[in-house]
Amino acid sequence: MTADTPYIGRFAPSPSGDLHFGSLLAALGSWLQARAHRGLWRVRIEDIDPPREVPGAADRILRQLAHYGLHWDGEVTWQSQRHDAYRAALAELQRAGRSYYCHCTRSRVRQLGGYYDGHCRDRQLAPAGAAVRLRVDTPVSGFDDRLRGPIAVPPALAAEDFIIHRRDGLFAYNLAVVVDDRAAGISEVVRGADLIAPTVRQIALYQQFGWPSPRWLHLPLALNHDGHKLSKQNHAPALPDGDPRPVLVAALRFLGQAVPAGWRDLSTETLLQEAVAGWQLKNLPQQDALPPAAGN
Repeated sequence: MTADTPYIGRFAPSPSGDLHFGSLLAALGSWLQARAHRGLWRVRIEDIDPPREVPGAADRILRQLAHYGLHWDGEVTWQSQRHDAYRAALAELQRAGRSYYCHCTRSRVRQLGGYYDGHCRDRQLAPAGAAVRLRVDTPVSGFDDRLRGPIAVPPALAAEDFIIHRRDGLFAYNLAVVVDDRAAGISEVVRGADLIAPTVRQIALYQQFGWPSPRWLHLPLALNHDGHKLSKQNHAPALPDGDPRPVLVAALRFLGQAVPAGWRDLSTETLLQEAVAGWQLKNLPQQDALPPAAGN
């Protein structure tokens, strides 16, 4: 990203359940960063994994975002409608000799300690029943995060030939994300710190395609009382349907941002306008924490 590049951010939830407080932090942080830069904020529904999707969740997510005043620019992108773009990206990598078919199972990779060893790399296997892996000849060992500074990942993660098309025929998350962010012109990815590790894989894909990488900013995670991040898998409660302002105030405080003393007298729109005006990256905490009680 350069000074002449327009700012375009995004929020990209998967429809595996309703938004919760942790989701709101990612949505609000990315929205505020985009609005503070007078940029655009896109929404993408990452619905490329049907077995994990909850019926009706995508529509509820969009209603929740609107209810909390986080209005997006342009049309919503649906990954389920972009299979042609993913197929074209796979074909490009295949033509360039940057991918290969792999028949190794998850259980074999687990027995290796969790990282793939390149077993199928040079075996010229047939595509039937195979996954497709990216040939990582130049490992990405780390990246600069706008909040956390230089981040390094384990060498085994950086060097792993990772899957970009699954054995079950579904497109892998990392491939779809990179293709979509490139198509949307995303200049900065603002998301939760649980996605730090996949960043090096996404940067590796940007390099393979010869595309410039966006900037990266990973927000702190909200934890439950067991020390685990709030997530749909951990049954985090959905965002309430009532007055959004107390929950927005709790989210702003979690993100280290100032809250107007008379926020109870402000509309949701005005509260968010005040939050944009006062948005300070330097106030973001780097450590994950328990969420505060809404509206305190």
